[in-house]
Amino acid sequence: MSDTTQIFEIYIKAPPQKIWDAITSPEWTAKYGYGGRGEFDLRPGGVARFHANPDMIQMGLPEVIIDGEVLEADPPNRLVTTHRWLFSEENKAEGFTRITWEILLTVGGFCKVTITHDVAGAPMMASAIRSDFSDQGGGGWNWILSDMKSLLETGATMAA
Repeated sequence: MSDTTQIFEIYIKAPPQKIWDAITSPEWTAKYGYGGRGEFDLRPGGVARFHANPDMIQMGLPEVIIDGEVLEADPPNRLVTTHRWLFSEENKAEGFTRITWEILLTVGGFCKVTITHDVAGAPMMASAIRSDFSDQGGGGWNWILSDMKSLLETGATMAA
């Protein structure tokens, strides 16, 4: 990992389409990780954003906590978006980063899911996305991927 590009991988026993749906469907994104409802217009130039859940709003976060744009969508294999946090003016000022999701079906019948996050010029995001799990809301991509894996494979999140 570097300060400009971070890569996260996990193996999930689920078909590519189910993983794709978990990444791009509001019904799924609200169930794992931080519980924000994702919204994607899956065409180049389309909207990519996440909405705060009720607990986040109660903590003072805005209704839309992440905004961005879909750069590329190749269901169920690859999704590339820009990504900007709106948690605070400092986060917002870091600007947009770039996330690439890749889903690869292996010969073993499970999928390798890779996130490549280009965080050049965004040191706060670079630090946060590689953080360890904490009760205060940390955990970054490792937490999100692990929680998604648990949900897809067992029907329950890690916190359930």
